[in-house]
Amino acid sequence: MNPRLSRRGFLASAAGVAAGLTLAGCGDYRPPSAGKANATAQLPSYIPYKGVETSMPSSADGVAAGYMKYPANPAKAFPDGPPAKGPAIDIMTLIFNPVPPPLNRNVMWQALNKSVGCDLNFQITPVGDYPAKFAVTIAGGDLPDAMLMLPPKSNTAATPDMLDTLCEDLTEHLSGDNIRDYPYLANIPSASWAPCVRNGGIYAIPMPRPLAGGPNYTRLDLINERGLDPNPKSWDEFAKLCKDVTDPKKQQYALGDSVTAWNFVMQMLRGPNNWAEENGKFTWYFETEEAKQSLDAVRQLTKAGVMHPDTYTVLGKAKDWFGTGRTVMNPDAPAAWNDYYTTYAPATKGFDVGYMLAPGYDGGRGGQWAGSANYATLILKKAPKARIKQILRAMNALAAPFGTDAYLLRKYGVEGPDHTLKGTDPILTPQGQSEVYLPTIFATDAPFTLYYPQKPEIVPTQYEFQTKAVKELIPNPAEPLYSPTDSQKTLLMQTTLDDTRKGIMQGRLPLSEWDDAMKTWRKEAGDQIRAEFEQAWEARQS
Repeated sequence: MNPRLSRRGFLASAAGVAAGLTLAGCGDYRPPSAGKANATAQLPSYIPYKGVETSMPSSADGVAAGYMKYPANPAKAFPDGPPAKGPAIDIMTLIFNPVPPPLNRNVMWQALNKSVGCDLNFQITPVGDYPAKFAVTIAGGDLPDAMLMLPPKSNTAATPDMLDTLCEDLTEHLSGDNIRDYPYLANIPSASWAPCVRNGGIYAIPMPRPLAGGPNYTRLDLINERGLDPNPKSWDEFAKLCKDVTDPKKQQYALGDSVTAWNFVMQMLRGPNNWAEENGKFTWYFETEEAKQSLDAVRQLTKAGVMHPDTYTVLGKAKDWFGTGRTVMNPDAPAAWNDYYTTYAPATKGFDVGYMLAPGYDGGRGGQWAGSANYATLILKKAPKARIKQILRAMNALAAPFGTDAYLLRKYGVEGPDHTLKGTDPILTPQGQSEVYLPTIFATDAPFTLYYPQKPEIVPTQYEFQTKAVKELIPNPAEPLYSPTDSQKTLLMQTTLDDTRKGIMQGRLPLSEWDDAMKTWRKEAGDQIRAEFEQAWEARQS
């Protein structure tokens, strides 16, 4: 029997409407149990790259390495020549930025292909359109060689049975010491590989992200000019700081995003990072007492007038409000630190970004939610072994780490048209700023590195934040696990739950509405999701 996914079955699954899929000639097909889908596999050996010494080294608990300078003589990533000679590789992925110039007008892309040894044909889709593109591509059956797969709860991840049917099991190539054939992939920490395991095999390649997560960023220049302490020690001190930095006459407010503010208060309370696990029992963070307390706390901030007046009506502006000084604090991702300086510092004299760790709500220790180990993962369609090895060599090339000539090319393009050197550090030209948006990071990447050649003095502060943050990390125990109900229903229900959450924080709905929302969630999906994660957890422990 040669199983083939039905178009209707996948599209229903991708839309979160139905869980099943139909295999031609097999009648109705039942997806594997959560236990089978979460069966363990031997992870790749972790073999850190030690090519560049630094006084700010990475650590096993999640601190990213920091560098003040790029090496004057970058190590040759491929001393034996281009590593992936052979046919072109089609890579379907997404992008957040403007689409870069096409290959015939992109010297960085041309040089990258030459370095790798084959044409990397990036099929680029804007991030908002990618889920539909993924669904149609899988359902049509004409897969590219490699494609980005979003996390399970996105409603568009390939289910374990789809992976088994359409995608290559990479276990024999990557598990244990087999990864030594791909030393730069071996440099990716184990936490990023764990979500790549399904059905007892390694079915994907990581797109690693820093475990330390991101801070509550602060505009230190705006806080300092008022003579205020940027590091409150409790909720009461934080709320007072929010009031003290707010000045409606200057159109300046403390915060501009209610959801990230809620997240920050949850971390003050050391609330769960999405899910909590205790003795194999799972609890979702929305259903905790900490969640209700955080809702009430943000409602107090809203009532006090410290939230930007458009917080609840205008989406996607929190980063810009922070960068332009309309807000003074903004919880955001790790990579945002450099972005703020690149985008906003040139127009603002004295622009200075700091960080705030969550204090304990009543004083003492707060928590720091661990960041996702990956943004997404890369799956490969089934192919002969020689072809899979060629693709893996190409992905190994895209993971070449900081300090190598391949990393320099991937991140900063070709010297001259794409970057100039300031000492030994590459500074992007306008042409380079567009060309290096080629979304190689949405295929795979080297581990996150703290490095900012335009203003290297910020790197020790970034490293200091990560060093402190990892001591308080609260992991998400469900991140590497698969729950079919979570995949099908969580994103669909999230909109309704967020409407209720924002209504409470805005003061439009009473706090008691949250209890009713949780009862509905448990009935319609939550209890089933919980049971599936508990079964998956048990499978991973055996």
